[in-house]
Order: sequence, then C-alpha cells, then structure tokens
Amino acid sequence: MKRTLLTLALTLSAAAPAMADLALATSKNCMACHAVDKKVVGPSYKEVAAKYAGQKDAADKLATKIIKGGSGVWGPVPMPANAQVNEAEAKKLAAWVLTQK
Repeated sequence: MKRTLLTLALTLSAAAPAMADLALATSKNCMACHAVDKKVVGPSYKEVAAKYAGQKDAADKLATKIIKGGSGVWGPVPMPANAQVNEAEAKKLAAWVLTQK
C-alpha cells in the first residue's frame, strides 16, 4: 500500500507542474492562438520547442516575445503583445513551452 501511494504521489507531483503551466497558458489566452501539438493561428508549442532546442538563451527570447509580441519568425501573422502576462509568468510559460516534445 505504501508503495502504491508513493508511486501515485510521485506521478502526481511530476504531472502537476505541466498541468499548472497549461492552466497558466489557458488563463492568459495563449491557447486561443496556440496548441501543444498542432498549428492554430500560431505554431504549436512542440514546433516552438523544436525550433529553439539547444539554444542557451531560448527561454529568455521566448519570454520577451510572450510579453512584447513579435513578427516574421513563423510567417506573416504577428503575435500581439501580452500586457496581461508579467515577467515571472512569461518565464514560466517559456520554460514550459521548451519542454514540449
């Protein structure tokens, strides 16, 4: 019984950050234009993670784009600035996006 509870606790603790960051992305309206595994208006988070894989400053670049917006990287549709996202939230979202495989 203890082993089962420990396994369950470890599984839930590993899933909780991923779900929390998906919840943050949803609450900040990121999911209106993005999805984890398919293009919506903007690229999927898996595509973003693949594009920035191995770049040391990727999380900082993405956090800046989340806050200020950007254009030209993924085509003609610009990403608008997200004034409702603060710096800590942008960093958390960027780190989460980069974990999508």
